[in-house]
Amino acid sequence: MRRPLPVPVQGLLLGAALGATHLPLDWSFLAFVPLAALLLWAASADTARGVAGRVFWAGSGLMAVHLWWLTAFLGKIFSFPPAGVLAFALFALEGLFLAVMALIVARLTPHRLGRVWALAGGWVILEWLRTLGPLAFPWPMLGYTLLPTPMIQIADLGGVLLGSALVAATAAALVSFWLDRRAPLIALSAVWIAAIAYGVTRQPAAGPAAQALVLRTDFDSFDRVTGLDPDAEFQRQLQLSAARRPGEVLIWSESAVQSPAYLARTPANGLYGLSSWEPRSNRVVSWDGVTPLGTTDKARPVPFGEYFPLQATLRPFWTVIQQGVGFVLPPNLPPAQDVRPLPLGGVLYGAYVCYDSVFGWVARKLTYRGAQVLVNVSNDGWYEGWGVQQHFMMGRVRAIENRRWVLRSVNRGIAAAVDDLGRPRQVLGRGEGALHARYRVLSGQTVYGRVGDWPALLLAAAMIAGGSIAGRRR
Repeated sequence: MRRPLPVPVQGLLLGAALGATHLPLDWSFLAFVPLAALLLWAASADTARGVAGRVFWAGSGLMAVHLWWLTAFLGKIFSFPPAGVLAFALFALEGLFLAVMALIVARLTPHRLGRVWALAGGWVILEWLRTLGPLAFPWPMLGYTLLPTPMIQIADLGGVLLGSALVAATAAALVSFWLDRRAPLIALSAVWIAAIAYGVTRQPAAGPAAQALVLRTDFDSFDRVTGLDPDAEFQRQLQLSAARRPGEVLIWSESAVQSPAYLARTPANGLYGLSSWEPRSNRVVSWDGVTPLGTTDKARPVPFGEYFPLQATLRPFWTVIQQGVGFVLPPNLPPAQDVRPLPLGGVLYGAYVCYDSVFGWVARKLTYRGAQVLVNVSNDGWYEGWGVQQHFMMGRVRAIENRRWVLRSVNRGIAAAVDDLGRPRQVLGRGEGALHARYRVLSGQTVYGRVGDWPALLLAAAMIAGGSIAGRRR
């Protein structure tokens, strides 16, 4: 008789299968299938610690596949490809977070099916927790897997996290069906039909038409750190901006203006990514040609890129890192104390910087405060492979959640105009160039804009409570 594979190998394979049904792959909406297998396998462990161990290996496998591009990134930043193995520490850390969640919920019920539902709810709660704190990293959320389907439109009711709750509940219902409990899957099938119907009946909102010129540049992000001439970069963006037509708002990418001293030389009536080193800042400024009309800072500095934990306390450790990468690590970037829309030409623009686009609360807060158009200025030159596409695709969900157009001006990424249904209407994904973006100026609030993640969190709590109660009864 053939021996079963070791538990770590089984977990890594199941996690990898789940990772292979995440963005940017077109079949990502099937994520509930490998997730169901993962939940059943994990819940079948004899002890709560066994459940946690299985989830650790599966979570690490998920992260390794979904975020494989981080290995290429680290190899590049260290100029030593084998250094990419350092990314596996992150994969293991994310797996550990899932394991802690699994240990807690597994202790609530000893029954296998109850554990499945509790794990599904706990998964959603953990996704929400991973949007909080200085080390927040909300990249692989289940809700994004619905993007290739009309069901993603439910994001305007409860954000991408509501999609996560739907995927997790569907996986648990599939396990219930496998164990001869048909009612949950029948109920979830009805929910899917309703979500599809809701999605296909959404129509683009009407509003005043407007135009902008967004740029896509192709500067090496690593050269930016190690000594790219900021004046040469500035001049190149001026050349691309010469394509501007009358009435177009000009939008430059993150850190396109690398010193406040350049601001006076930028064209009037534009939104510009502006950075400085002393004092350290990364922001967007609206400029009318005479004076800044408003500024907004980056709300979420990138962990280990713009924010280095315990930088003063662990100075010897960071000194070793500096020697390895070949340049001095910058001081920590202070996060924005608040975010507000930027006025320009009678329109309020909700501008946010790069990594902010994967945090739903940033765009939601800007829209709640009156933003009529969302603007994401980004430098995607740090990403590799899937990372560029994932960042763009996740950013499209911000348009759905808030029912606003999203304009994207980037360095080495995907410049685009995305409509309020999350559909890319104009895209520039290769080479340097300028995109004449046509968009709508919209107003109003979505359900998500008013209540945030509460619908998803309540559903997740109900899954945990239901699993716990069912397990105790049995």
